[in-house]
Amino acid sequence: MDPIALYFTGTAGAGKTTLTKAFQNWMETAGYDAVTVNLDPGMENPSFDPDVDIRDWVRLQDVMAEYHLGPNGAQVAASDLIALKVFEVRDALERLRADYILVDTPGQVELFAFRESSRAIVEALSGDRSLLVFLFDPALARQPAGFISLLMLSATVQFRFTLPLLSVVAKEDVLTEPERTEMGRWSQEPFTLYEAVHGEGETSATTLSSELFRTIESMGPIWPQVFASAEKNTGLEDLYAAAQRTFAGGEDLEKSGGDASE
Repeated sequence: MDPIALYFTGTAGAGKTTLTKAFQNWMETAGYDAVTVNLDPGMENPSFDPDVDIRDWVRLQDVMAEYHLGPNGAQVAASDLIALKVFEVRDALERLRADYILVDTPGQVELFAFRESSRAIVEALSGDRSLLVFLFDPALARQPAGFISLLMLSATVQFRFTLPLLSVVAKEDVLTEPERTEMGRWSQEPFTLYEAVHGEGETSATTLSSELFRTIESMGPIWPQVFASAEKNTGLEDLYAAAQRTFAGGEDLEKSGGDASE
């Protein structure tokens, strides 16, 4: 059976790289075979040593020098160059023979979600055995309007790829217990989010947030289901369980070399 790929995405600073690595460590400890992939040609994080690194084929600095581009233009050009190397990346992954592929996408969500090349990359690497993991940054998500804006962005990302999406409130360790409880209620009881928006006072921003809320609600249940922290290693089992519900109907997938229930 082909491996399952989880694509960690979200706004810059949401904690994609650290959560990708923490989740791999948790999976290996639990006996699951997972490899990590870095899809960011400009990544600068010495603590993250991916198993497959796109920088072996495409590096941001090289693109800047060769095409005489600034950082932003080079990021766009690099995302298209990556698509030309995707089959080499796939060959490298096939040699590793992992059951799970954990993909750390570029820091800027638009470079992954809004480039046509990214859809080709996902299709070539994992096809329909793919799960988008959208990270909610508490710095924005702790406010009702910010939470709604992230819901809208995650829905847009899902629309772009037409793949299952799991929303994860990352860095839960920076939340106070009341904040975590309130955000949990927003996830489980959406009407409380609507009430929280109007609790901020009737302004033009409130009106916009309300309209966005209604639009998102009409699209179906896309509320965050997992709170996780790479710092505290919490919520990682919940993240795994959510992936199981997507691909195995709640049944545990087989571990590498044996049954997961052993």
